[in-house]
Amino acid sequence: MLVLGIESSCDETAAAVVESSGVRPRIRSSVVTSQIEIHRRFGGVVPELASRNHLKMILPVIEEALKRAEVGLTDLSGIAVTQGPGLIGSLLVGFNLAKSLSFATGLPYRGVSHLESHLFAAMLEYDFDFPFLGLVVSGGHSSIIWMEKLGQYTTLARTRDDAVGEAFDKIAKFLKLGYPGGPALEEAARSGNPRAYPFPRAVMKNRSLDFSYSGLKTAVILKTRKHPAPLSPSQVSDLAASFQEAAVDMIISRVETALRQQGVNQLVASGGVACNSRLRERLAELSRSLGVRLLLPSPPLCTDNGAMVAMSGLLYFQAGLTSALDLNAYPIEAFYQPGKNNK
Repeated sequence: MLVLGIESSCDETAAAVVESSGVRPRIRSSVVTSQIEIHRRFGGVVPELASRNHLKMILPVIEEALKRAEVGLTDLSGIAVTQGPGLIGSLLVGFNLAKSLSFATGLPYRGVSHLESHLFAAMLEYDFDFPFLGLVVSGGHSSIIWMEKLGQYTTLARTRDDAVGEAFDKIAKFLKLGYPGGPALEEAARSGNPRAYPFPRAVMKNRSLDFSYSGLKTAVILKTRKHPAPLSPSQVSDLAASFQEAAVDMIISRVETALRQQGVNQLVASGGVACNSRLRERLAELSRSLGVRLLLPSPPLCTDNGAMVAMSGLLYFQAGLTSALDLNAYPIEAFYQPGKNNK
């Protein structure tokens, strides 16, 4: 089975072809075009510019993915596309194109969740199955999900305000570290002291595992403003390292609680923030201490890509589950939105 995956939920236009062969599916091709240079001068993603660039790049990216995989549309078994959540203008570019291709070729298609696709990316590098605990951490999401079986999930934690990646980006912008903010802040933190500033770790009432990064973000800003300007390079590094450690602490404490509560022995972590070396190090330490198997995709599969979408589609097609042409994209934060048009 060959599945084309299309991803356009934010500012990457991506397409990939995944093949089910042997023990583990393999990536036949994966093409990702970035919009970093377009949005750099604004210090963040501008939705209108993102959707316009998707319109420009979506067909060339799909054509290149098919070319690298050495297949044509007629060789495919189906098309998978990100349904949501994301920027609605960006989502609709990929989503409507997938439906058009399905209508024109007669190929089945499946609208899939961006979040579950991040977790299923691990299946391209590891042999495992349900159930497992999923952690999705990115610029738009901070979620912990109990994945019992395909399409049957329970969200144990979500963000109350800023997602962790959004907090990274905002603090990096405030400290003038550059764009994109997450990698720039991580680089600054390498030479800093993570214990230089005792920033707060948010704890929710009623034992909720939900995330909140607004307080941490405010604490960093207030502490920075108390320093005489301009900040020295060492002060910037200490602030970055202390913020990063507090942000990672909040993830680790919640994941540990969820693992103990669910009694699960498999943890999958993905999303752009899962590329952060300190988080990866702490997740590895946690999994060893609890005797849990950690399934952590390589960085290119953690960030937005078409292969993760194709992997989701492959699972649904193998289960005989497709989408109807009147299905629509959804922009809101939701891990899984079952509906009458996903059958």
